[in-house]
Amino acid sequence: MSSPTLSSEQDSPLTTSKPSLGSSKPWKPSEGRRQFTDDPFDGTTANPQTKLPATNQVPVSTPSLNTQPAKIPSLRTHASPDQEALVEAPVALAQPVEQPQPVQQAPVVAAPAPTQPGLAPNLSKERPEVSLEVEDEWPDLEGVASMSEQEARQCMVQLLLKSQQEGASDLHLCADACAFIRHNQEVIYLGDYTLTADDANKLNKALLSEFQLDFFKKNHDLDFALSFDTHLRYRVNLMLHKDGLSGTYRLVPNEIRSLEELGFHDADNIRKLLTYHNGLIMVTGPMGSGKTATLAALVNEINNSRQDHLITVESPIEIVQHSEQCQITQREVGSHTNTFHSALKGALRQDPDIIVIGEMRDLETVEMAISASETGHLVIGTMHTSDTANTLNRLLDVFPAAQQTQIRSMVAESLKGIICQRLLPATDGGVEMAYELLLNCAAVGNLIRTNKADGLSNVIETGRKQGMILMDKSICPVGSQTNFR
Repeated sequence: MSSPTLSSEQDSPLTTSKPSLGSSKPWKPSEGRRQFTDDPFDGTTANPQTKLPATNQVPVSTPSLNTQPAKIPSLRTHASPDQEALVEAPVALAQPVEQPQPVQQAPVVAAPAPTQPGLAPNLSKERPEVSLEVEDEWPDLEGVASMSEQEARQCMVQLLLKSQQEGASDLHLCADACAFIRHNQEVIYLGDYTLTADDANKLNKALLSEFQLDFFKKNHDLDFALSFDTHLRYRVNLMLHKDGLSGTYRLVPNEIRSLEELGFHDADNIRKLLTYHNGLIMVTGPMGSGKTATLAALVNEINNSRQDHLITVESPIEIVQHSEQCQITQREVGSHTNTFHSALKGALRQDPDIIVIGEMRDLETVEMAISASETGHLVIGTMHTSDTANTLNRLLDVFPAAQQTQIRSMVAESLKGIICQRLLPATDGGVEMAYELLLNCAAVGNLIRTNKADGLSNVIETGRKQGMILMDKSICPVGSQTNFR
């Protein structure tokens, strides 16, 4: 028995007239899946080559195209007024809807992606309410519990300003502990009062923006840069521990010191490293050894001696650099980019001459930095290592064993020098700079290729005429301490 055929246009689903959705608005081609003119069979279609011939056979996949539009009118025909509104809702979604414009805000620093905290709190509303005048005495912390939000904010501002006036490097506000500052690497307590969990919570959250508060509630850790103006900047870390909330405020130097002022005796040998147009320069040292001040001094030297494009990637921006002879672009991880690796990858597309990387920790960042140093860029990076041998081991050991030979060869060619520094307490107070300087040469390159970093100290000792110096030989005479903060 033969299959029935469609003998008229009423029987064919392709000949469905223009869908009537209960609206007097004429149907447009863009509102359906197949773009026809007013009459799909008048011989004029959106694509002339797809004109359907007069045939009794219906394509298998075609009837599903107009099945849904045919059902919607039938539901409207028999629906009550309340049901008609429910039926019209899906049809209305098909209409082009103009997206609402996002509300524009004006924070001090652009808000970061949702996965990263902003690196500067929004103090635009608080600035008229706080005073930046330094008082003679330290704020009384025993009355923190009874302070209002505005009074707690003013107390925090006074603590930061007074710490900077005293020459401290850090301010610590920790629950179940006395508040203290660090001055010349020594801990100095600000009284005998022990901060309660509520006291530490109120003080440390007083200067946070709403975004930072939400981020801290979810992650229990927060790093950001606090800025009242270009001369008052602080690097802040907040965390939770068993007793409550703890905040550490690193006071950023408000001026850029020269290499000689920082304690580098043979500063000209370091300046020679800055004349290269490609290669890798490492600035290393433990936490609190003054790497930020040294990095800022190097950027300042380049800014006043070369005419290039310099890009820095920091977490966060601590010392603000202004363009002099160089065009300086400073980026913050979290606010302007997601990671060091993504920032470095994007920087290579910005026509840079010099790239400064605040931290080189993960494999992707180190690999990208070494590759950039070989492709015509001068790369300056930092690591938390104690001497030159440990620096090279840390730089190379992040790579898998299969890449060791290749990476060692690349570093042997691209490395220009390593500056390893630390701050030592002086006998008459203050701190002194002790540093180690390694300059690349044929002997250094050979030790790197053969994985004999332990022999670098002998090369540095024999290379004193070239400007190399061991850390033990660089200690300043007693009494000529350096003020890093």
